[in-house]
Amino acid sequence: MGPLEGYRIVEIAGIGPGQFCGMLLADMGARLIRIDNPAGGERGVAMPAQYNLMNRSRPVIGVDLKEPEGVDLVLRLCAGADALFEGFRPGVMERLGLGPDECMARNPRLVYGRITGWGQDGPLADTAGHDTNYIALAGALGTLGEAQRPPPVPLNLIGDFGGGGLYLALGMLAALLEAQRSGQGQVVDAAMVDGTASMMTLFYGMLAGGLWQDRRGVNLFDGSAPFVRTYETRDGEYVAVCAIEGRFFAALLEALETDEIDPKDQYDRASWPRHHAVLERLFRSRTREEWTQAFDGTDACFAPVLSLMEAATHPHSEARNSYLTVDNVLQPAPAPRFSRTPSHIQCAPSEPGGNAGDSLAGWGLSDAEIERLHRQGIVNAR
Repeated sequence: MGPLEGYRIVEIAGIGPGQFCGMLLADMGARLIRIDNPAGGERGVAMPAQYNLMNRSRPVIGVDLKEPEGVDLVLRLCAGADALFEGFRPGVMERLGLGPDECMARNPRLVYGRITGWGQDGPLADTAGHDTNYIALAGALGTLGEAQRPPPVPLNLIGDFGGGGLYLALGMLAALLEAQRSGQGQVVDAAMVDGTASMMTLFYGMLAGGLWQDRRGVNLFDGSAPFVRTYETRDGEYVAVCAIEGRFFAALLEALETDEIDPKDQYDRASWPRHHAVLERLFRSRTREEWTQAFDGTDACFAPVLSLMEAATHPHSEARNSYLTVDNVLQPAPAPRFSRTPSHIQCAPSEPGGNAGDSLAGWGLSDAEIERLHRQGIVNAR
């Protein structure tokens, strides 16, 4: 049931990057138990539990961490866990009595993951923020968009999920591997500003080599090159081209059936405004579907710009089963793929406490203990 089968991980409920990390690890077969407050009501965008898809593949247990017995329950879980991760501001877990020192005293092999926007230290560590703030400070947001317009606010893919959740998952997996050799756990400090900065490494190299200008709207990958951008089609839809190499640019021009552009002038920046105008006019001459058919089978680095629902029903997505329906809710399938130990969506997301009894029993608690904790209001064990 996935390459992480057998690993036990405690997740202290949060939204965004930590939630995404938990989904990835659980889809890969790790046995996660997600600790939320007994009443639910997470921060962020409110939605019914069945649609909070990043909570899939693991149970959600309501535990009152303001009560000593709730804290002790988490410490008991840590004793039998391989890892714990949390997404509070620095110092919150310590004030609860669940900081790294307390948890690792119960289990020296424990990997303790921490995900924040600004990191565990630094002048901004205790300051509120969200994805857009982090990618702005890390230099990523300033590279996006047209030169004479404000940078567009992108989806929270860059900071929350790319620089945050994925780097937390990577760091925890690396620490788990190291703990197998050393017998010792450690703290993983995953900050979204750090992860986003790390993802900008290519561009710092290009900047140092004189291949990138430190302003937006004038560089190869930011939409200023006529062969790396989107174009509107006759029906008001869009297509994307990314024909960076010469042979792909030549294939692009061939599929467009034009001789107005000399392929040898691809990187002549003085020609880019004219190339833009030519390509804009050509792409507006047909619909998105007509261009999709015209480019079918070519190496022109072309794709239609699809909506969420269109992406899920594209023939390529359907052939690879890239999207699944679980409990009548369409959602992306687990990724990446493994040849021998495939990932699975273990279960649909649920409200806190829906299957608490069975879940806690699987972590070694007796039925009597679970009933007592529920009766005292420490655990929501509906």
